[in-house]
Order: sequence, then structure tokens, then C-alpha cells
Amino acid sequence: MPRSLIWLFRVSALLILLLTGPAFMAACSSHQASGSWRTADRSSVGIAPLASETPEAVVQVYGARAYRWRGYFAEHTWIATKEAGSDSYLVNEVTGWGGANKVRSYNSDPDRAWYGAAPRLYADLRGEQAEQAIVNIRQAVARYPYQTEYEAWPGPNSNTFVAWVIREVPELDVVLPNTAIGKDYLGAGYAARSPSGSGYQLSANGYIGILAGIEDGIEINVLGLSFGLDPLHLGVKLPGIGQLSLRDPWPGTAASAE
Repeated sequence: MPRSLIWLFRVSALLILLLTGPAFMAACSSHQASGSWRTADRSSVGIAPLASETPEAVVQVYGARAYRWRGYFAEHTWIATKEAGSDSYLVNEVTGWGGANKVRSYNSDPDRAWYGAAPRLYADLRGEQAEQAIVNIRQAVARYPYQTEYEAWPGPNSNTFVAWVIREVPELDVVLPNTAIGKDYLGAGYAARSPSGSGYQLSANGYIGILAGIEDGIEINVLGLSFGLDPLHLGVKLPGIGQLSLRDPWPGTAASAE
């Protein structure tokens, strides 16, 4: 067989492998909102403690499937903070709309559905640890290097923002899901600490890369879609589908909804 055909076969097999997960998610698309984004569910799902009844500081990291067909591939993540004594949360996220500055910080319920998709809680800090984290989060948000840039793929996007802030805040060691496309975008850099703080990653502008860590396991990123293994939690990571594991990689967040 000619070498060119061998390479074509290999590339085709890889693309089929990468797209099988998103195709499966499309076939099981009950999580996706119907109708207009204007009428899609944005209500609180009841994960976060009520700010008015919680005097201590709180920091939480959430993620939910992206809107419509994008949700077959990826999810959107954000960070919420509540200072000690405050009766409201501040949500920090990046979106592709809303003006020149793509970073948005606004008061809202931290656990709202993302246009029909229920969120999952990926990190939850309380008390003194959260107080110090809030100071560092505020500074990291202000230093985010892509304030006016947004590219859904491969980045910088909402997940690039959350991963960048997590790396800048010592109190936040968070395993972001492999479906958070854009978390591996490192900009001009090619190496960084993994968001969990337990390993490192290499990436070529988010198009191809590898991540390995004790908490993360191993992820291989090809064209933004990641697959890998998580030995610590006895799991596999599949493009589009996400992580399937026997042990919850996000302990203490079981109250959240998929």
C-alpha cells in the first residue's frame, strides 16, 4: 500500500476516534436546551449555599455543557466568589459576547444552569482558605492576558480563562474536565503547571499537547479534543463524553448535577 494511503488511513481513523464521543453525545442530546437561548433555563439548581445564610467566604468553580451543538464537544466553566459577610456572589467568566472586554464579573447565583445545561461543581473552598483565594482571584482576573480576545477553538476562551486563574491562585488546585476545551491553550508558552497543581503539560497553541499529573492522570489533546486515562480514579477520558470513572475525581461535589 502506498505510504500516502497509509497516512490517510491513520488520519481518518484518528478523526473517527475523536468524533465518536461527540456523535454519541449528539444522539443523547436530552441535556441540550430547545428553543431560543433567550428562553433557555438560567435558574439556580441549588448547589451553592445561600449567600444570605452563609457568613463565611466561599469560592466555587463550576462547569456545564455549552449551548446547543457545542455541548456535544465541550463545556463552559466559571469561578464564583463570596466574601465573608457578603450577601451576594460574584461570578467571573469569559464569553464571546458583551463588548470588547470578554471578561465578565457580575453579581449572580453561582450555580445557574448554562442555557439549559445543569452545572457541576468542580471546587469548593470555605472560610479562611477562601478569603485568601478571593484576594488572589481578584488580582488574577485583572491580570488575565487575553482580556479582549476570544476564540471558541482552540482558545483563548472561557476555559482558558478559568485554567489561567487557577494556575495563578495557590489555593485553587482544580482538576478541570477533559471536555473543557481551551484549558490547554497556553498562548505564547508551550509548558505550564496543570490546573490541578499535581503535574505539568505541554501544548502547541491548544492544537496538540499532553498533560500528566497525579490528580489529572494522562490526557492527550488533539485538535482540542482530549482523551486519556485517570489511574488514581480508575477512569478513562473520552472526547465529548468526558470522564467515566469508578471513583469520583471531584470528591465533595456529589450534590451537583450532570
